[in-house]
Amino acid sequence: MLEPTTTAVVNIGTLLTGDLGAPFAEAESLLIENGFIVRIGGVTAADGERVIDVGGATVGPGLIDSHCHVVMGDYTPRQQTVGFLSSYVHGGIVQAISPGEIHTPGRPRERDGVKALAVAAAHWWKTYKPNGMKVHGGAVVLEPVLTPSDFIEIASQGVRLAKYGFGNYADPADGLPQVKAAQAAGIKVMCHSGGASIPGSKPITVEHLLLLEPDVCGHVNGGPTSLDDDGVLTLVNDTELILQFVQAGNLRSAIHITKAVREAGAEHRVILGSDTPTGTGVIPLAILKTMAELCSLAGVEPEIAWAWATGNTADVYGLESGKVEVGRPADLVVCDAPWGAMADDACGALARGDIPGISAVIIDGVVRALRSRNTPAAARSVTVTPEIPPPPGSSHV
Repeated sequence: MLEPTTTAVVNIGTLLTGDLGAPFAEAESLLIENGFIVRIGGVTAADGERVIDVGGATVGPGLIDSHCHVVMGDYTPRQQTVGFLSSYVHGGIVQAISPGEIHTPGRPRERDGVKALAVAAAHWWKTYKPNGMKVHGGAVVLEPVLTPSDFIEIASQGVRLAKYGFGNYADPADGLPQVKAAQAAGIKVMCHSGGASIPGSKPITVEHLLLLEPDVCGHVNGGPTSLDDDGVLTLVNDTELILQFVQAGNLRSAIHITKAVREAGAEHRVILGSDTPTGTGVIPLAILKTMAELCSLAGVEPEIAWAWATGNTADVYGLESGKVEVGRPADLVVCDAPWGAMADDACGALARGDIPGISAVIIDGVVRALRSRNTPAAARSVTVTPEIPPPPGSSHV
């Protein structure tokens, strides 16, 4: 059976946009055509070849994991797990951004090998989409052997991302030439922060970050070891660094930094990631869990947390999807309060610290999961007409 060209999503209870400035849309429906959102509001079941009736549940843009340690294929050698990315889709994650394929066995450190790995990964992730997930890979791992011409070369071959913090540097400050050369070539640099995360890496302090001035302060709440409390306030108040909170970090630090972010009006600089798979494990619900923690323990409004996990990241990395807007790809999550919860809807669940139940995940207009196998069951179920069989890697159970 061919995938229908139009899909009507109706009976939406709450429509989250992922846009920090306007996080809600006053609409109860939307229309998808050829994988893109073409209308928001004023849509009826008669408008779609397929109809997804969400029964009053919440619809929002699909979540983006801004720090996911992909390697090659849907497999992580760090945790020796097959199918972890497909499983992350069941956690509402529809896009992932690589901080460099650093867990690749035998990862090269010499100039040609470093470049080859980045270029190859950037290309294979363009075409390989496990369970529909869009992976933005091929972040070059900065090494002292790389020259400005190397960054220009790999940028011309599709490399858009870089990661600093795992190269052969005697002192993290020594990486300044590579950080600046990468940025000059149009490559966005994420920098490790905090204590050493794996054997062979080094701690990167607030002083290093102020010197290096990367684009993104990776796991500002620790990955997993946090920065000093006063130092992170400097990063919030005295820089324009993008601040990335991760599930594999320090929760106390995340709460401390969130308070500073809110006081400084710096919400537009926050993005969310999992920083998995690592020693912390494989966590399909990592982004939802971080959102629930920040909402329930740090007082972040659920719609703001959703924007941190979607639209903010899309803005930082120039992604097509990440917001519910006409003309953007239809990457959506349908969710609700978990069955038996004290909350009335998904936002209420997040505010209480509960994981919402996901009843559908849609990527490029295609239903990739019905009734998530990883979240609790949603209080309200989704009805799809005509019925569709579970996609590969999905489940109705």
